[in-house]
Amino acid sequence: MTQKQRWTIDQIPDQTGRVFVVTGASSGLGLATTRALVRRGGHVILAVRDVGKGDRTVAEITDQHPGAGLEVRHLDLADLDSVRSFADQVRADHPRLDVLVNNAGVMAPPRSLSAQGHELQFAVNHLGHFALTGLLLDLLAVGRDPRVVTVSSLRHRNGRLRFDDLAGGRGYSPMAFYDQSKFANAVFGRELHRRLAEAGSPVRSVLAHPGYTATSLQTSGPVGLWRVVFGSVGNPLLAQAPDRGALPQLYAATEPTVEGGQFIGPDGPAELRGGPTRVRLSAGAADEGTGRRLWEVSEQLTDVRFAFPTPA
Repeated sequence: MTQKQRWTIDQIPDQTGRVFVVTGASSGLGLATTRALVRRGGHVILAVRDVGKGDRTVAEITDQHPGAGLEVRHLDLADLDSVRSFADQVRADHPRLDVLVNNAGVMAPPRSLSAQGHELQFAVNHLGHFALTGLLLDLLAVGRDPRVVTVSSLRHRNGRLRFDDLAGGRGYSPMAFYDQSKFANAVFGRELHRRLAEAGSPVRSVLAHPGYTATSLQTSGPVGLWRVVFGSVGNPLLAQAPDRGALPQLYAATEPTVEGGQFIGPDGPAELRGGPTRVRLSAGAADEGTGRRLWEVSEQLTDVRFAFPTPA
């Protein structure tokens, strides 16, 4: 789908009856995704760390779309206990899910550790979503056109996995470890596709990236020079609005022709902006050996094992 064909949210098929989980749904790309899905009739579970902010988001959307299907659930991706609690609550109230959008993230903060002692960006951006996907996969397997959409970044192409120092204890660079986490997203999405296909599961794993989009991610997390680069230079001059940046992940979540394993991003110059189209995954992210190794490490660090169920 090229920009000339002008794919917009108006081309999203009717989503009535479909249930979505969107992480980080109260701001930025997650909020834009939630609004678009609700507009097309979808029921969205807002998975948010700040429940008060989530409640305000629901009130604002409901003012515009009375009767919108929305619910707020607490989820702190930096705490695997919170991920398990969230999954248990969703399972108690929903017999199935149709789409999981792994959208939330943090970017280039000072080095800090998660509740379980993992480097924060790797914990939130990858491990939390890995665990969440595994814990909800059985609900997705019985969904309608079920999908897992994992949001990576252009910067995954700069990333690599430091398997001997994933927590950054021997050397930490905020942006290098952000790139590592986004590379992990890409590796996970591709390896999940491989395993789903091998198991004959109906669930599709699709990757997306938003190009260069102005959100609080670039201004609330980065420190020092990076905050200046994003906040004072990059965002005002180059970035597109979240409503545009969300198009690739909306396309990945709803377009009937999307196939498992595809990577959807903007079609403009350098993939910074534009309409959704299939884009290139880095060779490193597509490497099966890397995928298997990350999967094994992620299972060990989260204590989550994927069952890969298929429909009865």
